[in-house]
Amino acid sequence: MITKELFIEKKEVLKNIDLLMNNLTTIRDDTGEFLLNFDGLVVDDKSWNVWNWPQGVGLYGIYKFWKLTNSEQAMAIIKEWFDARFEEGVPPKNVNTMAPLLTLAFLYEDTKEQVFVPYLEKWAEWVMHDMPRTKEGGLQHMTYGPENKNQLWDDTLMMTVLPLAKIGRLLNKPEYIEEAKKQFLIHIKYLSDKRTGLWFHGWTFEENHNFAEALWARGNCWITIAIPEIIEILDLKAGDFFRDFLIETLNRQVESLAKYQHESGLWHTLVNDPASYLEASATAGFAYGILKSVHKRYISGDYEKVAYKAIRGLLNEISEDGTVKKVSVGTGMGDTLQFYKDIKITAMPYGQSLTILCLSEFLNTYI
Repeated sequence: MITKELFIEKKEVLKNIDLLMNNLTTIRDDTGEFLLNFDGLVVDDKSWNVWNWPQGVGLYGIYKFWKLTNSEQAMAIIKEWFDARFEEGVPPKNVNTMAPLLTLAFLYEDTKEQVFVPYLEKWAEWVMHDMPRTKEGGLQHMTYGPENKNQLWDDTLMMTVLPLAKIGRLLNKPEYIEEAKKQFLIHIKYLSDKRTGLWFHGWTFEENHNFAEALWARGNCWITIAIPEIIEILDLKAGDFFRDFLIETLNRQVESLAKYQHESGLWHTLVNDPASYLEASATAGFAYGILKSVHKRYISGDYEKVAYKAIRGLLNEISEDGTVKKVSVGTGMGDTLQFYKDIKITAMPYGQSLTILCLSEFLNTYI
């Protein structure tokens, strides 16, 4: 039962989604402070008009909003983004630049625009045949920056494996679907913390450890999102072993998340460390995954109040111009827990992106 204190008016949710979309689609790094330089290759993680993972997550959130509301503005944003990026030319392929393909796959499913098919085919084939692998066949977290040789990261399931699974369903490629399942299993094997049910940020086969053993919030939120998404994308039926295994894994994580939620509704950037700062983008990801999982009956309805509390806390972090506060900048793999506590906070597109995603899911509560 949702208390009066946690109830949120629909008009408040819609108003904030509008603010967030306007902010997201105009955000820029005018000072260059948050540009990433990898041996002369400059990567902009902040601006909207860039093909990378922050924008990929944003597109997916806006797409989810369109599916619920038929918003012409939302669909225009998505189509204009892809048209402009195709005109510019696609970037080098890596685990993060694969992220926009998830929305493109859903867009193709809705529109049947054949011009999208070559992109879906070529990028999925790259994942299957050319993307670097770790030992045991895991997808190596290959980005613009370091090679991350033999490393598994949480992020990979969200950014690369979900698009691969969706493309496999659309294009009738069962080998893509089996590969996606394998990646979930190997990531669960090496990244899930058996003591808490939360997830470590990464694993290295080079030295066989989980680096700082950081239970990093945003890394964990990719899992809270990815598990209900893969179940839906693959249309896994009740009684399916893989479905049951994923739901058990999700329940273990959510049980711990409920335990560690701060009274504000947010979570700390190191989920189990109250000395680390509160972080909004991860909170939005948790809110989405928990709320969707409640709606799909993957987890107990008792967790609905956890998601509501998180969303109420998030609304307090949205400024008048649609900026989401308390968002940490892009975070590499840390060798110490202090590394995560020292990550800077600024306005980043995935703050708005993830908040749009969770507020869009919240709209289902008014149906």
